Amino acid sequence: MPETTPTKKIFISGATGYIGRRLTRLLLASAHYDIRILVRNRAKVQQSIADQVDVWEGSTFEKDLLVKSLEGVDTAFYLIHSMGSDKDYQQLDRLSAENFRDACIEAGVRRVVYLGGLGVKQNASKHLLSRIETGEILSARPECIQTIWLRAGVIIGSGSASFEIIRNLTQKLPLMITPLWVRTQTQPIGVDDVLAYLESSISLTHPDDLVVDIGSEQLSFQQMMQQAAATMGLKRKLIPVPVLSPRLSSYWLILFTPIPYKLAAALVEGLKSETILQNDNAARYYSDIHPLPFRETVRRAMDELEQNYVISRWCDSSGQKACDIKDFDDPTGAILRDIRVVGYQHGEKQVSVFQAACSIGGPNGWFRYDILWRLRGLMDKLIGGYGLNRGRRQDKELRVGDALDFWKVADIKPGKRLLLYAQMKLPGQAWLEFDVQPEQLVQTAHFIPRGLLGRLYWYAILPIHYFVFTDLAKTIVKAAREEDDKIMYK
Repeated sequence: MPETTPTKKIFISGATGYIGRRLTRLLLASAHYDIRILVRNRAKVQQSIADQVDVWEGSTFEKDLLVKSLEGVDTAFYLIHSMGSDKDYQQLDRLSAENFRDACIEAGVRRVVYLGGLGVKQNASKHLLSRIETGEILSARPECIQTIWLRAGVIIGSGSASFEIIRNLTQKLPLMITPLWVRTQTQPIGVDDVLAYLESSISLTHPDDLVVDIGSEQLSFQQMMQQAAATMGLKRKLIPVPVLSPRLSSYWLILFTPIPYKLAAALVEGLKSETILQNDNAARYYSDIHPLPFRETVRRAMDELEQNYVISRWCDSSGQKACDIKDFDDPTGAILRDIRVVGYQHGEKQVSVFQAACSIGGPNGWFRYDILWRLRGLMDKLIGGYGLNRGRRQDKELRVGDALDFWKVADIKPGKRLLLYAQMKLPGQAWLEFDVQPEQLVQTAHFIPRGLLGRLYWYAILPIHYFVFTDLAKTIVKAAREEDDKIMYK
């Protein structure tokens, strides 16, 4: 009888993040792996894969749970970071890495695979330095556990922060006045190639710790935007000038891209330093992987967008408040509410109304008063929030944890309930709930004000609510009715 390859138990932390979601899907396609994932909120695991993986709910700051979740694991992937947290993310990253390394050792894990960032400590930005320190901590005990430390620069794929910045700037601005850092050299890499390196690291034959720098051709950010424009069939001109400070550059990004100020500032700071390969270990130890040229990675990312097939986005998981919806999926404590009820005939489909509610926002807009929504989004951007142009992952489908403009999907009960949590800058906490009943849609705005300012804010915008929220509820029911009519007369 032919020999069969033994199944390896693989552990993925950060499994609902940008890379984690894609790696989980990739490994599930193979019969060689038994997948266990660590998530901060079980509800964010897609239903389509929930019964194929062993889900553990918790974090790397829960030591006892972490050790238990790692028992029997062969290879553990460390795909988390705390950048964007309101707290000291560098200290959080150090503590998280130490806990993870020590738990892996105690549980008898054979190998840790970490995805960090390119750069050298001498001129690394704050967030790149934290990534480097994380790698050093994870690999600090080579006598007890082996660490494969992959280091990537700009990752290009549908939904990645770098790609969304490049795409939005390229599509929106035919002429760009840019800072001098656009001439900084980097070595971008496609997300599919990153995943290939991660998967190959499971079976890599190497006895010691290894640092592997990965990337394709060396390009400046100016060349990347010019090549991206050519791939999209656009002509763009960039004029670098020395007068744009990092702060001004960050505001430039938040106005024309979905990236909020805090993330934009961290990325701009990192772009000032070269991020190029410091070793050739990728070619030596992963000789069967040949990273795609930058233009091809852009083309593939654009194809995924056009086919409405975006598996994950940069805003799926981060250190931002309410990222994982824990403790933010129940608005029952709200003391101020605005309720709109729109009825529909008994024969109309409840599921169609629910689907219409799930289709709001992003490229689909916010109906008659879309301009008011966009004005509110612009105000939010200017004060450091997400703004409205964060958009949505797909045109119609939503899942718990998805970003929807300046909302986050906090809860979904198919055919019945959609709950959105507000991530805009507010003097309080807000939710928007759609309760789809058999003969009516009940739409409720919930608000917990913070002090007097919160109450003043609520009552100041009530007149706007009357028009905006009434139109929203009515148009959702109307859209469902029109969709039903289309199906009936086909």
